[in-house]
Amino acid sequence: MIIDCHGHYTTAPAALETWRNRQLAAFNDGGPMPAVAELKISDDELRESIEANQLRLMKERGCDLTIFSPRASFMAHHLGDFQVSSTWAAICNELCYRVSELFPEHFVPAAMLPQSPGVDPATCLPELTKAVEQYGNVALNLNPDPSGGHWTSPPLTDRQWYPIYEKMVEYDIPAMIHVSTSCNACFHTTGAHYINADTTAFMQLLQGDLFKDFPTLRMIVPHGGGAAPYHWGRYRGLAQALNKPVLQEHLLGNVFFDTCVYHQPGIDLLSSVIPVDNILFASEMIGAVRGIDPETGFHFDDTKRYIEASTLLSDADKHKIYEGNARRVYPRLDQMLRQRGR
Repeated sequence: MIIDCHGHYTTAPAALETWRNRQLAAFNDGGPMPAVAELKISDDELRESIEANQLRLMKERGCDLTIFSPRASFMAHHLGDFQVSSTWAAICNELCYRVSELFPEHFVPAAMLPQSPGVDPATCLPELTKAVEQYGNVALNLNPDPSGGHWTSPPLTDRQWYPIYEKMVEYDIPAMIHVSTSCNACFHTTGAHYINADTTAFMQLLQGDLFKDFPTLRMIVPHGGGAAPYHWGRYRGLAQALNKPVLQEHLLGNVFFDTCVYHQPGIDLLSSVIPVDNILFASEMIGAVRGIDPETGFHFDDTKRYIEASTLLSDADKHKIYEGNARRVYPRLDQMLRQRGR
């Protein structure tokens, strides 16, 4: 089985964005908020949006199952206030749940949280609880920078985040560390802010001792881990300078990297630097890079091709990347699949 651990609902029906624009306009103007009931998206519309897009590409590329969360750039935690984010997260999480119910063989939901700058992360717990207990979510997306590129939140190792970590441990679910849209003109959202955030999150974890307090906590750093694998020697040296254990002991029992790296040399570097037990297959399609690579004739985000073409990975390694590691990092997913005989 090939499990893609990084998928977003980027093709939701247009009514979703229309409702969101009304919500934000009402907040900015001080007018009445649109009612959630005014957003009407039928099952047929959901089916069409998935069958013509993600599911079509999954079948063409040979992917069996996607861990599916709301569109990352749409989280936009910096917009509105906590109540705005709370309502928006509930809507988006329900849509991903509905997709998973319509296509249970192909999609499993992961939750966005109703984060808001300067607001206690503990306020996210009711939505997280609902997502796991009612919708069967197997993971969550955690935004380390709800300010949208201004980094006003404490590092991920700060105790402010502990209520979320405690709930993650209770439910035995991992978090993908994923920012949203940048509102800082210096940082392009997908080309700079995402990669900056991946790298920053990794360094925050390196500087701290979070996993001493939460030895079973698991985090996925997406987009191949940002700059971390490319500069692995730098981070090994910084760990040494900070009197931390070697990275294998300090972080790699808890931190994992996905394969959202869109060229063969990048995947080869990732798999030669990072232990195979810490790499999870992912594509993030349909996402930030949707075009065809003129050097190969294939889509940049068709990451399975890079795994298949690797001369560094054995068949056993590929099995871990495609399936084995995901079942280990996402135990609720593994349990769900076993119950279904998969």
